[in-house]
Amino acid sequence: MKVTEKCDVYSFGVLALELINGKHPSDIIPTLSTLFPWENLLLNNVLDERLPLPPPAIQDQLIAIIKLAIDCLDSNPESRPTMNMVSHMFSATTDLP
Repeated sequence: MKVTEKCDVYSFGVLALELINGKHPSDIIPTLSTLFPWENLLLNNVLDERLPLPPPAIQDQLIAIIKLAIDCLDSNPESRPTMNMVSHMFSATTDLP
């Protein structure tokens, strides 16, 4: 594995999913590809099961962050966004109503 800035992007994806899932996402990363298309992404599949479902506006933000984290975990490093892109997308996500 060649160390590049894309490793940081991957690490961000892992960390984001770990925070949302409540544990290291190694057990859910392989199943994420089965959640495509995005319409089939259910928050129940990724959200820490110890937490209640948040209100709809927060659910939308969480789903946007989960999508971003999954993009960061692309097996092809060249297909991952840059950290600059992640920062801009994350900022836009937190601006949702």
